[in-house]
Amino acid sequence: MTTEQEHPATVETVESVVRTQLAKALGGRRGMIEAAVPTILFTALWLTTRELVLALTISVAAATAMLVVRIVQRSTVQFALNALFGIGIGWLFVRIAASRGGSEDDQALAYFLPGILYNGGYTVVLALTCLIGWPLVGFMVGSVTGDPTAWHEDRQIVRLCTTLTWLLVLPCLLRVLVQAPLWFAGHGGAIDVDTVVAILGVLKVALGWPLQLAALGAMAWVLGRNKTPVTPAA
Repeated sequence: MTTEQEHPATVETVESVVRTQLAKALGGRRGMIEAAVPTILFTALWLTTRELVLALTISVAAATAMLVVRIVQRSTVQFALNALFGIGIGWLFVRIAASRGGSEDDQALAYFLPGILYNGGYTVVLALTCLIGWPLVGFMVGSVTGDPTAWHEDRQIVRLCTTLTWLLVLPCLLRVLVQAPLWFAGHGGAIDVDTVVAILGVLKVALGWPLQLAALGAMAWVLGRNKTPVTPAA
């Protein structure tokens, strides 16, 4: 007679679940490089040549090359695609500015507008999930437990996920608070456009992965203080 042994569901912690999910969102050093290179190339070429099409073309070519390398190596293409998508959206905004009769300065500034709008929208959405009591990080927990909303019944988990979601909001909010005034100053002529483009290019890299890693470091500190149990759904 064969005896079947039941294996009880393992009990994880909210902390370990969130760490796992966040790890999937990071591209490591290579992901950071893939995110930064197109912006660095665009900014450097615009400032040295004042050829907007050249700057955009080289940026797209670099992002495409990194994507091809990923495909050849059969590694995840997520971060290379993100970089290519970001450049594509920037190019679209440049073309819109050109179609409306914008000068080359206006078009160069338009390249940075999508990033500011994205971070502004992300800030509003994440903050709203906290304010209504359904923090976004909670759904990370739900995706692992098998029940997307059961976590909301535990106030301890809700409080923890709210804190972690606010920590994700801060980098996006800081980017908007720093970059938006510069963009408007350049667009309004209060600051020389070349200066604004140079600063925005540096800030887009400096406030990108480094700031995100700082936020994740703060999240890791919060996660290290608690052991909140969560049982996967049967």
